Amino acid sequence: MKDTTPISEIVAQVGSRFIQLSDEIWANPQLRWQEHASVEKQIEVAVEFGFHIERNVAGIPTAFSAEKGESGPLIAILGEFDALAGLSQEAGATEPLPNSDTDNPNGHGCGHNLLGSGSLLAAVAAARYLEVNALPGRVRYYGCPAEEAAAGKTFMVKGGAFEGIDAAVSWHPGSVMSTRQVLSLAYTQVHFRFTGVAAHAGSAPHLGRSALDAVELLNIGTNFLREHMPDSARVHYAITDAGGTSPNVVQANASVYYIVRAVDVAQMRSLYDRVVKIAEGAALMTETTLEVDFDGACAELLPNNALEQALHANVEKIGGVPFDDLDQDKAALYTDAYPAAEVVGIRRLLGVTGEEPLFSGVAPLGSPYARYQMTGSTDVGDVSWIAPTVQISGGTHAVGTPMHSWQMVAQGTLPAAHKGMLHAAAAMAATTVDIAIDPKLLSEATAEFEAVLARTPYDCPIPDGIVPPPLRVGNEAFIG
Repeated sequence: MKDTTPISEIVAQVGSRFIQLSDEIWANPQLRWQEHASVEKQIEVAVEFGFHIERNVAGIPTAFSAEKGESGPLIAILGEFDALAGLSQEAGATEPLPNSDTDNPNGHGCGHNLLGSGSLLAAVAAARYLEVNALPGRVRYYGCPAEEAAAGKTFMVKGGAFEGIDAAVSWHPGSVMSTRQVLSLAYTQVHFRFTGVAAHAGSAPHLGRSALDAVELLNIGTNFLREHMPDSARVHYAITDAGGTSPNVVQANASVYYIVRAVDVAQMRSLYDRVVKIAEGAALMTETTLEVDFDGACAELLPNNALEQALHANVEKIGGVPFDDLDQDKAALYTDAYPAAEVVGIRRLLGVTGEEPLFSGVAPLGSPYARYQMTGSTDVGDVSWIAPTVQISGGTHAVGTPMHSWQMVAQGTLPAAHKGMLHAAAAMAATTVDIAIDPKLLSEATAEFEAVLARTPYDCPIPDGIVPPPLRVGNEAFIG
């Protein structure tokens, strides 16, 4: 936008409602697929601002959309609100300290209380600007469940939720305000369940067939595979059922949960197939039976240079987050506890200077972080294969704050986090308006997007016939 001031003014006028929303979601952290209270709070706010609501998007109970506008390009703004298990934390505490106000053991260790609230604020600001100025454009906020190791958006894509959108905009809380140019890994997650024969481990071990041995052999084989994996690939596992607590029993049942990541869907599938062969070998060696239960998957991010340029122009016009001395002093209590080399490395990677605990500037476009191969994953990746997509990182936390940590939770309701959320919302809203009213920008973004798909069509990593976990029944029913 030539002038982002009107957008920033709208954000300032209504921002307190979204700060309240963020803090309410922070106070009741709900895990993937179970975000019912968070959804209701978001819908309540969206209705207050005149948005039309569609529930149960793609058949998922905690997926919804909120739309405003009558005609013109349809721009999606993506929000999330799921928390992480075991990260209960006292607000503002500078040491690990579970939240004394609740017995809820979960916490917003990835800042999704801010993410969803900030995205909804961006949708409200963009829609209001378009309406007041009689400009074309439809704004649709998507309340997306289960981003954390669950691929909620991928299931939404599979269910057709994003059909018809012209572009998508999103963000993620972080330590530096910047245009996100990183690459992510595709992943698949799967349960390997082994069934054997129970027996007395002392008097009749020869009659037993150990499912637990099969799990261990699978894990050992996978660990030997690591030497022969591509450098950026990752495999993680957690034993979810060791069979029982009696060591004098040959365990008849055991399960292990795997995540397999690689730079793209094709490479991920190749690596996944090798892991499955190891599991089959483990079953063969132990004379157990193997059941492979697919859980979820997501594709890698597809960047869009045209939208990144437009977003960054707005980020620069809006400027850095206006942190004050109180914000900096509080943040120093976190940054000073992090390894100094880690903080320096993060600044260097992001291409930023200075030593303040909270970075109050804007990271340059094309920093060393640009096209950096992040070894994590995001289900925004699948949306980016449906329409041109762009993301911003918000300056909400002290530099060096690790994701999925108690420090991330503790800072989630501080004034600095609120300020960063409002700033990110303004940048997203301004970019949403640009996409809606600038045919040249949308045309360039679409042409770039379609050129990639002409070479590499989207291949949804979720197989046909797999339904979202909340809709599964029987042995595959979701239990949290």
